[in-house]
This record gives sequence, C-alpha cells and structure tokens, in this order.
Amino acid sequence: MPASVLKIGLMGIGLDAYWDQFEGLQQRLEGYLRVVETRIRAIHPTVVNAGLVDHVDKAFAAGSRFRQEEVDLIFLYVTTYALSATVLPAVQRVKVPVIILNLSPGPHIDYTAFNAMEDRTKMTGEWLAWCSACPVPEIANVFKRTGIQFYQVTGMLHQDDSCWNEIREWVEAAKVAHTMAHNRLGCLGHYYSGMLDIYTDLTLQYAVFGGHIELLEVDELSALRKNVSEKEITERAGLFRELFDVQPDCQETELLRAARTSLALDKLVEKYELGSMAYYYKGTGNAENEDTMSSIILGNSLLTTRGIPVAGEYEIKNAQAMKIMDSLGAGGSFTEYYAMDFDDDVVLMGHDGPGHLAIAEGKTKVRPLVVYHGKVGWGLSVEMSVKHGPVTLLSVAETKEGKLLLLTAEAISVPGPVLQIGNTNSRYRFPSGARNFVNNWNAYGPAHHCAVGVGHVASKIRKLGNLLNIEVITISG
Repeated sequence: MPASVLKIGLMGIGLDAYWDQFEGLQQRLEGYLRVVETRIRAIHPTVVNAGLVDHVDKAFAAGSRFRQEEVDLIFLYVTTYALSATVLPAVQRVKVPVIILNLSPGPHIDYTAFNAMEDRTKMTGEWLAWCSACPVPEIANVFKRTGIQFYQVTGMLHQDDSCWNEIREWVEAAKVAHTMAHNRLGCLGHYYSGMLDIYTDLTLQYAVFGGHIELLEVDELSALRKNVSEKEITERAGLFRELFDVQPDCQETELLRAARTSLALDKLVEKYELGSMAYYYKGTGNAENEDTMSSIILGNSLLTTRGIPVAGEYEIKNAQAMKIMDSLGAGGSFTEYYAMDFDDDVVLMGHDGPGHLAIAEGKTKVRPLVVYHGKVGWGLSVEMSVKHGPVTLLSVAETKEGKLLLLTAEAISVPGPVLQIGNTNSRYRFPSGARNFVNNWNAYGPAHHCAVGVGHVASKIRKLGNLLNIEVITISG
C-alpha cells in the first residue's frame, strides 16, 4: 500500500467587517494564527493552513482546499467573533472531525490598562482580540444541528501546558486513526476452535477502522521456509542470541528451526505489506505445517517488536488493539488473566506466544517447551515481564448490538514473583484493587485477550474513540 501521511487542516476565523473599523486587529489575529501553526507543526509537520477565514467566499475556498489536500482532521482556531455562516462551508463537505481551539491570548485582559484607554474604538478592538470564547456556542449549535463531528480545547495560546498537551493528544490520536485506516492486517490460519469470544465480523472491522484484511494460508508460509538459505538461517540465529537471553537448555536445532520460520515470516510480511497479524493453525496431519507453526514464536516476537504486532489464537480484535497501542508508542503485547494474588492485591497477566521485546523488563528469555499447552507441537517460547511502571490495557470488544467499543484501564506493572513457564507474565496493580478491576472489566464482556502497553494512554484512546465515532469505556474505579 502506498505510503500515506496524516494531514492536519488548520484555519483561523474572524469577521472581515472588523478590519476597517479596528486598526491592526487583523494583523494581530493573523499573528496568533501563526503561533498556533508553529506549535502544531512542532507536533506534526504536515499542516494545511487555510489562513484567516473571515468571509463566506474564503470559507468555501478553504473547504475546497481541505478536500483537495485530503486532510484527516481540522483544527478550527477561533481568534475573535466570527459568523457561523463563514465557518460551516469550510468544514461541511470535508467530512472529518473538527477540533475547535478556543484559545485566549493570555490569562486575562489587563483591566486597569484597558479601562484607562481614552479611545472607546480602540477599547473595542482590544476586547475583540480577547473574545475567542464569544462565537463558540454559536458554532457548536450550528455544528450540532448540521451533523458536524466536533470537539473543543479551551485554554490559552501561551503558557498553558495542559491545553497544548490536549492538542498534542488529538494529533497523536489522529495519527493512530490514520495508521489504522491504512493498515494491512494478515489473518494466518483459522480460529482456535470453540473460543467463541474472539470470533468477529471482518466487515465490521473494515467499517470501524478501515484498512485491508488479507486472509493467508499457512501452506504459503511453509513454502517460504524452503526458500531461505543456510547462511540467512545462521545469521538469524545469531540475531536471536543478540536480542534474546537464550537459555542454556535451548537446543541449537530448535533455534535454527525458529530462525528459518522467522525469515519466512519476514518474506510473507513483505509480500503482503502487513502492518499486523493474527495467527493460529493446528497443523495436525501435515508435518510441514506443524513444523512451521510450532517454530513461529520467536519470529513473531521480532515482528511485534518492530511495529508489526502479532496476536495468537487468531484474535483479530486483539491484533487491532495491539496495533493501536503500538501506534501510540506504547508497545502492544498479547495478554490475558493468568491468576490473582489476593495477598499483594495484583492481577497476574500474560500469554503464551510472541512478546514485545521493546517493553520488556530486562532481556526477554527464550525457553524450550516440551508441549505448547492446548496446542500442537513443541519448541522455543519467550518469557518476559512488562516494564515496571505505568501500563495501559486495551480491548477491542464486540457488543451484542454488533458494534465495536474500546475498553481500557490504567495500572502499574509491579515487581514480584511471576510464573517462569516460558510465557509472558506480569503483575498489575489497579487503583480500585484486583477484585474490583476484574469484576468491572468483565462486566463489559470483552474477549479474554487484551493488549498491554507501557505508559498511561487512556486519554489518547478516548480521543481515538471520538475520532472513530465508537464508544470508549475506561475502567477507573
């Protein structure tokens, strides 16, 4: 798929009738707009600035430009009072979310200096440079009645970290929405039979996230394994030793087997331009496919670590959640409940299969397993804990009504004993306590898998949900 970059539309709004009445007002407001553009470009450089829109003709021209440039999001900077009729044409046909920036040039007007001015015309001009809040209700009313999707940021142009952090989060959420809209998700194999909670409607995934879903055959991956050289295999095994803490009881033949499959996976990903993948396949009765699928964990861990998250058990919804988390820069590792520790008030969570090396606490271990529990085969597996500190869980859940929602929670990854069974495994402490978290999370009926990433990013996920027009539930209490 051709490379595509998020484009941000920006426009200021004003009223042309003011310019002849109040000397210097237009230039002052255009200066404010330049400040906004500079600060947004520092967050994301691709900005389409339509300038200060002060007349209906300019509004139509701005809307045409935004459509031609294919902007993904519009920041509407309210500099002073403006007629809603000069705003609506600029956004109505573009059909992307609008963030209204209600930004005052400072904390307050200098009342003493203002009231000491002897020229009432100049006083009015000064006031108009501060009255960005004035037309926002009018604009909101019209947007509501005409079906424009909009959100607001209220604050100050300068010295307002909270306000600009919110703007940054809108940009980051828009980047994720854009990434998902252009992502290619590979589905390799088939569902784990009987795991009803993970089944999903692929067309629904298209409807909400966009992108492309490629249905893949394990036979093709097995065939690709035959077309890698011994030199490549030796080099990939060396890379494994460099990136992983390969335990002494791992057999060299198993490491080479995993290296062969890892190289084949890279070829498959390159061929279909995949940005994420969900996989599972029994392989029973076919020795080549069983060999392939039982040696896949290390290769899938490398893919996950380089921004191509891989979810086991063909959990397509969770591959989407992992891609979201990774696109937020939080990583995205596959996880589920493992056990509860009531003495320490933590939930143990992890999963067999691939892990995300970049969010591991220390170096990820590679251990040999005689059996993959509940699955065919044996081979090498990874063992890691998520970095100690803030983490966020995310589940893409499908409702009884046939809709998707994002379920998220913030926690702390804490040190302590974990299960050394060759799986990912971490200890998470939740603000409401382990019992309450488990009850509250389960009440929304997500699948038993979710994605975990480092940092607290629930506020960004909520903004992403707004941009995608789907519900977001945050488990906080």
